[in-house]
Amino acid sequence: MRTPLDRLTRFRGGATLPRMDTEAVSRAAFDLGFSYEAKYRSCGQCVVAAVQGALGIRNDFAFKCASSLGAGIGKLCDGSCGAYTGSAMMISLFWGRTRDKFDGDLENKKAADRLTVSLHEKFVREFGSITCREIHDRLFGRRFDLWNEADKEAFDAAGAHRDKCTRVVANAAAWVTGLILGELAARGQTLEEFKNLSHPGT
Repeated sequence: MRTPLDRLTRFRGGATLPRMDTEAVSRAAFDLGFSYEAKYRSCGQCVVAAVQGALGIRNDFAFKCASSLGAGIGKLCDGSCGAYTGSAMMISLFWGRTRDKFDGDLENKKAADRLTVSLHEKFVREFGSITCREIHDRLFGRRFDLWNEADKEAFDAAGAHRDKCTRVVANAAAWVTGLILGELAARGQTLEEFKNLSHPGT
């Protein structure tokens, strides 16, 4: 069966890449997201790392910029889920408005917004919300103050990094990877055209 990624097998100039499979690449992002959150914590950074790993595009600046996104931003739990905001960052890394086109670039800006709306719909369908506290209500049946040591211990003991937040991160990484690959296919673009996004740290 042909997949949308079959359209990504051709480079400009006719060279070919090994055929990729959307489901397989998204599954790789899922697995990386789950393992990263279980081991390293911080849902926003774990999504960014998982998506970059699955797509083979490493950008250490984007990874660093996701540092404070975890647990509803700043571990306050009252903002958007870090896995959601980290996923939106990855969409914008591909198609966000650029600084040199600050006064325009509306096509890419609209694409980033459109894909983020699709991501929002997936979160709400699966977890009931994009807000960290409300997702905690759904997964744990309660909310946590992660700046309180007793609450943080209760959060961990309830499986936050065993099967709760790990599942949120894994799903977010898989969803946004699928959205990115689908947009590439719809535009007839390849990942190779975005290798300029790779920026290893110094």
